[in-house]
Amino acid sequence: MAKDKLTQLGQAAKQPASPDEAVLERVGNPHSDTDYLVRFAVPEFTTLCPVTGQPDFAHVVIDYAPGKWLVESKSLKLFLGSFRNHAGFHEDCTLSIGKRLVEVIAPKWLRIGGYWYPRGGMPIDVFWQVGKLPGGLWVPEQGVAPYRGRG
Repeated sequence: MAKDKLTQLGQAAKQPASPDEAVLERVGNPHSDTDYLVRFAVPEFTTLCPVTGQPDFAHVVIDYAPGKWLVESKSLKLFLGSFRNHAGFHEDCTLSIGKRLVEVIAPKWLRIGGYWYPRGGMPIDVFWQVGKLPGGLWVPEQGVAPYRGRG
């Protein structure tokens, strides 16, 4: 749930034990009258395989066109870090992140790309978007190359 009073920024904040315990915070968008893009790139995202308990790794890219709210970045870092002890399939983790952000900040448009490193010999990439992309908004490619192994 979003809190409009910041409780993590500018002070010591403990890493949440799970995504459910993590608090995503939001701040007002000082340019809510302008369409623009915000991008968060998380090249070292980790979580656990729900079957084996082994670590899974991904490069996650989150793009959104803000409305009234922005996600506060420290709370986002803590939320994403809380997945390190969470067991979830790639699809579940990627969509859970995207849906939680939508719940808290209600963006005009959001897309998330989860570029997962191979599990069982094959990478699994997961993509989701919601909302209507504002007309004329420049949205660059996410910039993550497809997995090609060692070659």
